[in-house]
Amino acid sequence: MGIPMYVPRSFEMSEDDVLDVLENLGAADLVTPTADGLACTFMPMLYDATIGEHGTLLGHFALLNEHWKAEPTGDSLVIVHGSDSYITPMWYPSKAEHGRVVPTWNHLTLNIRGEMIVQHDTEWLRGLVTRLTDHFEEPFAERWQVTDAPEKYLDGQLRAIKGMELRIHSIEAKAKHSQNRPPADQRGVIEGLRSVGDHDGAGAVAHFGTPS
Repeated sequence: MGIPMYVPRSFEMSEDDVLDVLENLGAADLVTPTADGLACTFMPMLYDATIGEHGTLLGHFALLNEHWKAEPTGDSLVIVHGSDSYITPMWYPSKAEHGRVVPTWNHLTLNIRGEMIVQHDTEWLRGLVTRLTDHFEEPFAERWQVTDAPEKYLDGQLRAIKGMELRIHSIEAKAKHSQNRPPADQRGVIEGLRSVGDHDGAGAVAHFGTPS
């Protein structure tokens, strides 16, 4: 298991919030321990709750990426990040009251551990890239599809990748979004983040905190 992530009680995430992050996953860092050291790759991923006891993350490597050839010496780790923001004490009303405030950094992180499995089957890969494409093209009015590419070209692209499954064993989740500050300070953080255009960060404080 290794050393667990530091998660104060006020920053713990609910199962629903964790599931929401997984179902809206973009790209994340895959880290695998090997006899030669750590292998690391950043890749787009999908979460499939129907595979394995705790679900599975799906992605793919470039064929020339040596990571897929590595022999793991333990569980691999996927690090998922949500919104993150620098928080200045100038946004806290409590600064004017007593001055006992310091800067901090808001963030959301999932540490997902599990067994990495490499997939070589071309049809498995075709299904995966189709799912990835459909998922990430969904917001667009005009959507590119895998079948838009010439078949021979697509076959060549599929030969240039290897599939990745991470069969999930455990998830540690942390959402640090000013929950440990008084409601007035949380409102100040929301207003401050909005003032600098960080609407994702402001929304996270509104979601996880109690600013009303």
